[in-house]
Amino acid sequence: MTIKLLHCHSATPNDSIDSLSVEIERDAEAGLTLRYRLAGHLEKILIPAAKPSAAGDGLWRHTCFEAFAAAAGTSAYREFNFSPSREWAAYAFGDYRARRPWSIGTPPVIEVSQPQDQLLLTARIAADDLPAGDRLTLGLTAVIESIDGNLSYWALHHPGEKPDFHDRAGFVYPLDSILSDNPLK
Repeated sequence: MTIKLLHCHSATPNDSIDSLSVEIERDAEAGLTLRYRLAGHLEKILIPAAKPSAAGDGLWRHTCFEAFAAAAGTSAYREFNFSPSREWAAYAFGDYRARRPWSIGTPPVIEVSQPQDQLLLTARIAADDLPAGDRLTLGLTAVIESIDGNLSYWALHHPGEKPDFHDRAGFVYPLDSILSDNPLK
């Protein structure tokens, strides 16, 4: 288990948030568990209302936690979005922002709670749905919507002048592959 802090992009400040972190845990059978912890003035943050867990699209337009996963030596990657509403999205890309057909095998399991001044979101991604390879790198990110409608962009690393979570230079967390024989589909 590792805990990493996400940083707000300088072009999109948000003083309502005291901290945003991700706890990362991997298991060869269970896959990848990500526990996002947002601490701050939640009354100033728009948090999507809870719904039954289901696939959704455009989740990044509102408060949403994300993970990008890529295998070393390939330009392909996958994107996973997790909303506090418990909606989720999963996409495959063959290259930078070049989507390709792919269907997730097992929908992510999402749990959400709001202890005092915190929003906690836990997402579990099945091992079979992650890219295969000897080495994976993760880009861990979040979009936070304020009550005034402004969006702030958070990541382990922002490589550019503008927020761009698809930039592979932002995939900085190394993760040994959970599955080595599952071809990147």
